[in-house]
Amino acid sequence: MSEIQMAKHPKGLYVLFFTEMWERFGYYLMVGIFLLYLKDTDGKGMDTRTAIDIVGSYIALVYLSPFIGGMIADRYIGYLKAIFIGGALMALGYFGLSIPGNDTIMYLSLLSIIIGNGFFKPNISTLLGIMYSKDELKPKKDSAYNIFYMGINIGAFFCNFVAAYLRNTYGWGYAFAAAGVGMVIGLIILGTWVKHVRDSDVKKPVSPDDLPFSKIALYVFVPAIVFGIIGWMIKGTIFGTDSSDAFMFACIPIITFYVSLWVRARKEEKSSIAAILVVYAIALVFWVIYNQNSTAQTIWADTYTDRSISSTLQPVADKIGMLQTINANGNDTIPVLNENFVAQLDADGNVIETVGVNTYFQNLPKEEWPPQGETMQVISPELFQSINPFFIVLFTPLIIGLFSWLAKRKKEPSTPWKILLGVLFSGLSMLVMALAAMSTNIAIDKTAAAWLITSYAVFTIGELFLSPIGLSFISKISPPRLTALMMGGWFLITSIGGKLAGTLASSWDSFTNKTAFFMIMFVAAAIVTLVVLFIIKWLNRVVKEHGA
Repeated sequence: MSEIQMAKHPKGLYVLFFTEMWERFGYYLMVGIFLLYLKDTDGKGMDTRTAIDIVGSYIALVYLSPFIGGMIADRYIGYLKAIFIGGALMALGYFGLSIPGNDTIMYLSLLSIIIGNGFFKPNISTLLGIMYSKDELKPKKDSAYNIFYMGINIGAFFCNFVAAYLRNTYGWGYAFAAAGVGMVIGLIILGTWVKHVRDSDVKKPVSPDDLPFSKIALYVFVPAIVFGIIGWMIKGTIFGTDSSDAFMFACIPIITFYVSLWVRARKEEKSSIAAILVVYAIALVFWVIYNQNSTAQTIWADTYTDRSISSTLQPVADKIGMLQTINANGNDTIPVLNENFVAQLDADGNVIETVGVNTYFQNLPKEEWPPQGETMQVISPELFQSINPFFIVLFTPLIIGLFSWLAKRKKEPSTPWKILLGVLFSGLSMLVMALAAMSTNIAIDKTAAAWLITSYAVFTIGELFLSPIGLSFISKISPPRLTALMMGGWFLITSIGGKLAGTLASSWDSFTNKTAFFMIMFVAAAIVTLVVLFIIKWLNRVVKEHGA
């Protein structure tokens, strides 16, 4: 536990810790309620497929933009300036979402957040990596990233309670505005104590081997736009929707660019870039699973999880705005789906949308419905998104302590082994969800909340092994001239994973067997784990060669 004492780390770590904590408070507050807002009749009232497509596209783009933001900071404006610009744009976007109006305001606000995140996200991680590049701090780099990651999840834990209170008490707009307030607080903290991190704001000199930004725009951005247009216009769809096709096609030139970095690299850089590209591929499956949190697992919490609360706790929970009031009243003339789910059908008998009834009643036994004309209160579904960050805050000191204990005995797992374990545990979390789908007939009954909680607990172990360690791995072995750019690649993979997660989740309704939905991800993670076992000696050798 001594590893996490303040005296063991520079003050700059804690400045970045609290800055990132408040930034993530805003981000996870917004993303935690966004799907619910799009589906809610008091929000945008969209159908599930459209809502998930928008959320998936947003998550993809918000993690794609760091590719550009990292490069601009690396070559032109520096990391601190990029962080302040990004934070201001994100705050503006969150406040924009709080303004009721037409869809144009919403999409412009999302664009502001996407661009802002591109400047903010890769560069605060790069700043931390530079801070720990000194020889005396290198041994603490993994624990520093774990501490930094804990700050992210303290913000992610509390934000959902704030979101639930504000949206249940005052409305959606107030919840989105709170995200903007969080971002502003983060910028104030960074600005007040900026002296502790300014020494790490060191731009790398441009190498003669580096492509000018103008050529990158010509070779990467222009082709990405062209490929995106082609993806949008192709007949039919490959990834489920036109927007998904456009995004995935647009990524092809960017992926090609990263491969070209390896092809054109100096001899001494080739092994490190190759190892990073391999870790990108490994992490892709992890990010697909991770982003189910804001898509499929949000649906699971909203519709398939028993969210009832005991009569003892209900008055307290209601007073602090943690309960959602739902209405079971439907029109008796409208056909009923599955005998207890009121739905509107088209002329061919296909379900268009639910009418006059919350989707929570879709698989709630009719005898548990409230009497006609009355409502019932259940736990707000966004609160389940605080389970993962809660476990991160709980488990982080334990895992850092475990690594410290093992390090003293020279038995600490290497960074590649931690990444392998991260993929394995993330896959096991999907196995838990598959078992949850098998635990009852979910068409007519709900599952216990313990299943979702257990899945998040298992996933959290994997997340702590992979996500912060992946950032640490990249900062350890990246060629100095490419550090922020390689960080941008990490977020590119996060972006693709988010879009694939949304694409998979958008087919949720077509999976009559929900067990199969989750088993797809479990099997993918298991296969990747086996592949990593075959190459782990090489990855360990690369890490050792670069003194990491």
